[in-house]
Amino acid sequence: MTTLKNIVLAIYIVICIAVIIIATIQTKDSNGPSEAMTGSSTGNFYEKNKGRTKEGKLKRLTIILGIAFIILSVALGVLYVI
Repeated sequence: MTTLKNIVLAIYIVICIAVIIIATIQTKDSNGPSEAMTGSSTGNFYEKNKGRTKEGKLKRLTIILGIAFIILSVALGVLYVI
């Protein structure tokens, strides 16, 4: 059981570091108060294909790593209680 705890903890630490790095690389989505006045959705090509850009891929990776972080947090909590 101790080996399993150590393996899960090592994966958890790697994911924590990856989430920190990916989150700091991302650009800010909003342009500030002016975006609220003018509206953010223009319906142009970039808005429609935003998921295929570097920013879209980073956002998707952040979500995946965040979900893995939550799952591993629960798993570590369960493992350390047992």
